[in-house]
Amino acid sequence: MSVIDSFRADRGGDDIVLALLDNMIWPILAITIIGTLVLVPQTFNNVRSVELLLHSSVGLGFLVLAESVCLISGHFDLSIGSIAGFSAMFTALALSPSNWALFSSPALGVLTILAVAMLIGAANGIMISKLGINPFLQTLAFLIIFEGAKIALSSLPVSDLPEGYTTIGSTPEIAVGALLATFLIVAFVMKNTPFGQAIYALGSEEESARAVGINTDRMIIAVYCLSGLFSGAAGLMLTGYTTTVSPETASGMVFPAFAASVIGGISLFGGRGKVSGALGGVLLLGLVQSALNLSGIGVAQIQAVNGIILLIAIVLYNTRSNIRSRILTAEASQ
Repeated sequence: MSVIDSFRADRGGDDIVLALLDNMIWPILAITIIGTLVLVPQTFNNVRSVELLLHSSVGLGFLVLAESVCLISGHFDLSIGSIAGFSAMFTALALSPSNWALFSSPALGVLTILAVAMLIGAANGIMISKLGINPFLQTLAFLIIFEGAKIALSSLPVSDLPEGYTTIGSTPEIAVGALLATFLIVAFVMKNTPFGQAIYALGSEEESARAVGINTDRMIIAVYCLSGLFSGAAGLMLTGYTTTVSPETASGMVFPAFAASVIGGISLFGGRGKVSGALGGVLLLGLVQSALNLSGIGVAQIQAVNGIILLIAIVLYNTRSNIRSRILTAEASQ
């Protein structure tokens, strides 16, 4: 008898297995923490080490949140990294006294980076919902466009930014607190409000969602606006973390964001997954990245490990989906 079959031996076995599948990230994270304590114990040397681990994960965390909302809605966004990088570069140049010097207010800088990113997200949503463009093609096009636009704006790092603007991302307590608060708010909205339930309905079956009165076009635009907003927040946090914006800011971060979302239990086909699980995925990737950096492994090897993590995420997702399908099929036949 297999483990799954033994669980199913009692009446509530199926529910237990499904709950384990939905929350797989937490035992995986616990095992990873134990492995890190054994193999790379300096990762948890002191409070400062843990603080640095969490702080370095904030930018990725906001990108994971952006991707997770899109995935739950049955869509995805390949352009989150380029949106974060472009909006960060645009705002840095506008704030920099040695570049455009359009304004110097840190508060206006925050509003600008979020507004620019949100407008790009809205453009994604409009192109997908109103013109019927495939989300993969649309967001891939924006990835390429805004990666190029970021470099076109400036091929050199911009560093002379107002302290008030970079403080949000450079102060660990503020940055980590902002990330956790945002995850909590989004989790509450997704679970307890009509708006959040409409996103799940959209991801489960768009035609059915439309049939029960949900304006699916409006929802798609709203989802991509949120994706853009969270991408802009990621750009803000990455700017503060390094206190500079370079042409490499947020480049290549879309795939780790996908991996964290999928490992965290977000469905690639929409309609299922919890934002809290995506947060677990952020913590897992942040832990692995910190451990690799401290172990002295080279940049090329770290990139290979990141690819392996993405592959593992895909395998876990496939395995989880197969087990879920077997259980639901068996229940339907009874």
